[in-house]
Amino acid sequence: MKVAVVGTGYVGLVTGVVLAELGNDVICVDNNPEKVKSLQEGKSPIYEVGLEEMLTRVLRTKHLQITDSISWATENSEIIFITVGTPPGPDGNPDLSAVVSVAEQIGRSIRSHVVVVNKSTVPVGAGDLVEQTILQQGVSAELFDIVSNPEFLREGSAIQDTLHPDRIVIGAKRREASQKLVELYSTLETEVIITDLSSAELIKYGSNSFLAMKISYVNALSRLCELCGSDISEVAKGMGLDHRIGKQFLHAGLGWGGSCFPKDVLGLIKTSEKYGYDFTLLKEVVNVNDDQAANFLSRIEKRLGGFAGKKIALMGLAFKPDTDDIRDARSLVLIERMLAGGATISAYDPMAAKHVQAIYPQIEYATDVYSLATGADLLVVVTEWNEFRHLDLARVGELMTQPIMFDGRRLYGKTSAENAGFEYYTIGG
Repeated sequence: MKVAVVGTGYVGLVTGVVLAELGNDVICVDNNPEKVKSLQEGKSPIYEVGLEEMLTRVLRTKHLQITDSISWATENSEIIFITVGTPPGPDGNPDLSAVVSVAEQIGRSIRSHVVVVNKSTVPVGAGDLVEQTILQQGVSAELFDIVSNPEFLREGSAIQDTLHPDRIVIGAKRREASQKLVELYSTLETEVIITDLSSAELIKYGSNSFLAMKISYVNALSRLCELCGSDISEVAKGMGLDHRIGKQFLHAGLGWGGSCFPKDVLGLIKTSEKYGYDFTLLKEVVNVNDDQAANFLSRIEKRLGGFAGKKIALMGLAFKPDTDDIRDARSLVLIERMLAGGATISAYDPMAAKHVQAIYPQIEYATDVYSLATGADLLVVVTEWNEFRHLDLARVGELMTQPIMFDGRRLYGKTSAENAGFEYYTIGG
């Protein structure tokens, strides 16, 4: 099929590349000339496992083209995905200006029937907004359909999630438009849910907000464990074996961040307010998440007797492993407070350091954990990169001024850390 994807962030680029890999003729569109040039050369602007190799391959087979022209892409496609950003605006509501801008340009370029697909995370009613925007360009309603097709990709495993999704959600007003998407995804063996526009839009917000709530719940429980002497890992294991609860998203840590959970939870809160419902449960989910990092910082500050004059080493900066994304990363929260308290910070992350360096150039950036630890008063585990699991912890501790570790991701067990000579603290036990 002939497909266009407007926006080449995590969702757009992965979607376009995978659809091209499946044999479709795909046009990816971006309004950044430098990004377009880089993509045409096979260079991915984001780190995602396997993405650059697949990008190179589909460019070579000519199943993928990169352009900055929405007009050309629209005229040469039967399905066009909108995958631009919808960040929170000043009032917390999702900023749909990029979605509207793309819809206007699509509307001015429609010459034959096209299915316009909202894949950006949008609030209820965004499909109707896109439809009205296109109609305002003088386009006949017979020439296009609007579909909501939310994505459920996890950064770090986005390609696998696209190829092997848990479900595909398609919301549309007309059966013919839904079937067009069913045909596009026919090679993917998974359950397809066909529903109305607003239900499809709410499924995305509802899913991510529920997962954020689950993480906040186990993090709140970890605070109780710290007070009463229980071990949150054992508690979570016992809970997770109940099939009604499940094991996923019951790992206590510093809290959730990234590009999805923060804005989607806030988006659902604001959507609820719009319709007259005060979603107090979700507001508390946010409060628990904010307090988790604050409590961790307070424990560190108490142990050190203040941050002033201390050299603190941060292991990891990305909001999660296998990505270079630092949006709403807990590392930024830690850095801000530690610097304000007078600490000197060194940091190491195999992928995300360059992004943090653009914000905090005054921090020292190490090339590995061993150089990171040298002369440090405290080692903090912030991101659970797999390479951190295979360190010589005893050697790391010997390089430090004093071997104290605060493990914000429960990466190391108390026994193994203490056997390596560390004074060890973690979350929930």
